[in-house]
Amino acid sequence: MKFNAKQLQQMSNTVRANALDAVLSAHSGHVGIVLDAAEIVTCIFANHLRRGIDRFVLSAGHGSALLYSVLKLSGYNIGDLHSFRKFNGLPGHPEYGIDGVDATTGPLGQGIGNAVGLALSQKIRGIRAKTYCLCSDGDLMEGVSFESMALAGRLNLNNLIILWDDNKISIDGVAQTDIDVNARMRAMGFNVMSIRGDDIASIERALERAKKSTAPVFIQCKNILGRGSSVANTPNAHGLALSDSELLQLISDNTDKDGVNLWCVVANRPVAKTSKAISVVNRIKIPKIPERISTRDLSGIYLDLLMKNETDLIIGSADLADNTRVKTTMSKKITANNFYGNYIDYGVREHAMGAIMNGLCVGGLRPVGSTFLAFSDYMRPAIRLAALSHLPAIYVFSHDSICVGEDGPTHQPIEQLPSLRLIPNLQVYRPCNMTEIVYAWNSAIENTQNPTAIILSRQKVKQISTPKDADLSRGAYVIHPAKSGRAKTTIIATGSEIPLAVEIALRFRNVQVVSVVNMSVFRNQDNKFKDKILRGCVIAIEAAAPGNWFEFADAVIGIDSFGASGDSDTLYLEYGFDVDKIIDEIKQYIK
Repeated sequence: MKFNAKQLQQMSNTVRANALDAVLSAHSGHVGIVLDAAEIVTCIFANHLRRGIDRFVLSAGHGSALLYSVLKLSGYNIGDLHSFRKFNGLPGHPEYGIDGVDATTGPLGQGIGNAVGLALSQKIRGIRAKTYCLCSDGDLMEGVSFESMALAGRLNLNNLIILWDDNKISIDGVAQTDIDVNARMRAMGFNVMSIRGDDIASIERALERAKKSTAPVFIQCKNILGRGSSVANTPNAHGLALSDSELLQLISDNTDKDGVNLWCVVANRPVAKTSKAISVVNRIKIPKIPERISTRDLSGIYLDLLMKNETDLIIGSADLADNTRVKTTMSKKITANNFYGNYIDYGVREHAMGAIMNGLCVGGLRPVGSTFLAFSDYMRPAIRLAALSHLPAIYVFSHDSICVGEDGPTHQPIEQLPSLRLIPNLQVYRPCNMTEIVYAWNSAIENTQNPTAIILSRQKVKQISTPKDADLSRGAYVIHPAKSGRAKTTIIATGSEIPLAVEIALRFRNVQVVSVVNMSVFRNQDNKFKDKILRGCVIAIEAAAPGNWFEFADAVIGIDSFGASGDSDTLYLEYGFDVDKIIDEIKQYIK
């Protein structure tokens, strides 16, 4: 059953009334978008979105009350609207995991990137479906939105329909969007339409045309922020600037029993079943490894073996595939003419890559994205939301220290590694050899609840073997035991600093080396295990900012300044990673 314009208006009023009631109950929220965009979401959910098949993303996440209202009326199991913005209730901005919420949004622009990822996942999986996205002026001021839409245009995602709630108002006044947003969207390859956002007949015609489009669609919905309220068309309408009495009057004006009954028809529609792709790691035979090799090369070797083993990963890179070693012999590039591949060329768009990967995860795929570790900063908001949303994205970050060398401090990460470790739920691995590479990749693939970052070196690293009886699953293990059998001093290190730590330990009889391949996993072990492997005086060595390590170590040898241009060997020595210097320091601690 398709609803007519009169019915859709009644349903829109009901959506608006319920959303305003949630805001009133919370005494907190954003009423502007609730008042001006109810018709848009109503048309989508009532007449176009097929539950369980199509997707909807509210990129303007501050309009969460509007989304919760339409989801509740559509039959989604989201709980009580009166729990809005209350502890253990419906959160202030939409969070993935709530029934019907397809993306965690609120940080503006992210939802557009998620929507692009969802639309792309539908294409890759061969699902005939649409992804709808409602965005705001604020979304279109964030660079990530245009990074993402540019890629959507290049891939001609004609299953993507973005609706712009164009009310020309933001918190500080006149919205500072492009002078001609529509021209920009046309330049990116979108089919652009312009309608009134309060005209249901126009919205319906535009959506019908959009579903038949041979290009991605961008619909400008001209609107008045806070329409019908005393603060309409002013910045005050964005938040909650209405008195309780005015809210109650607006709720009364929009309450419609017929609208409630019409929504019951939507709520009783059948729900399609969806499935997700599952990656499986089978036992893989590892070839002989050179004595000195970079961990990015080790990762590339194992990733190639994984893909030959038909592991279901969708790999991509921000224009650095050869450098990060993520392009394999099995790579098949996804293009506008052929979506049946496994490799995405994101271009130089790290932030979009991260946001799109989140959408791919929600769409049932296992994405891998790669760039240099220093540039993880460009995609940090998307990584943070992946961690918050428990999305199993995999990030490959190479060029992990000052040993990047001649490219200089702009490309030499110092604070990035420890700062990534601070993100809750993000699993960060810095492997030193093939055994640890295998552990990191297999753990990443098997972890379906959290994102993973694998940190890799550009420079060649001497291969220190992992003992056959080592248990890597606890995040840390003794990779080099003390000569005397019982250690009185422990050096803890990761990645490319492991060979340095072992070389130092060989100068002593009672010094052991512990490899901490995953700090958060190790942190979660019991104290008995930690005390067992961290014996005596504990000294940490890592070519990064030292802060993380003071939780475990008595002393830390790290880097607390930016790097410099020069060859990697020289820089390593100049910044204190010199065997003799470190030995002198260790002697001071173990006297």
